[in-house]
Amino acid sequence: MKNAFFLSLLPLLLNIQLISAQKSTIETIGDVGLYSIPTIALASTLILKDGKGTWQFAKSFLFNQALTYGLKVTINKPRPYNNGDNAFPSGHTSTTFQGASFIHKRYGFKYSIPAYAFAGFTAFSRIDAQRHDGWDILAGAIIGIGSTLLFTTEYQKEHMELSFNSSEKNYLLGFKYKF
Repeated sequence: MKNAFFLSLLPLLLNIQLISAQKSTIETIGDVGLYSIPTIALASTLILKDGKGTWQFAKSFLFNQALTYGLKVTINKPRPYNNGDNAFPSGHTSTTFQGASFIHKRYGFKYSIPAYAFAGFTAFSRIDAQRHDGWDILAGAIIGIGSTLLFTTEYQKEHMELSFNSSEKNYLLGFKYKF
């Protein structure tokens, strides 16, 4: 029974191999970035049990996708070297930069450095594959980062509180930490 299941998957696996064989290694790695960066960003909210972050990621992601694909259809810019239509803006770039900037805005810059590096490589891969030009990439990055800035706030752990009070030349600064 197991062998029949694996044999039924063989055409699918061969098809994936043929598709990836037609692409360059750089383009294939860029495609991996398209799926892995947003997945890691969303998974980080789930691992941290950050429900507010999950909701913010979802709003940012959906807005980014709607704006990107709405512009693609509306503008219908041809791709370089006649490789199709709907080039502007780059969907790969907007998606990867949205994921990287979400990690940056929500959890801090140091956690987003690898994601930004991978997003930058993904953007480069789109130019290398002759699917986009620099304007497509720039617009994608701006839309991705912008969608994050609209919906995402910094992560605040609920067990920390900072307070300040003043009255008649007396100042009180308080810090409370709940375990």
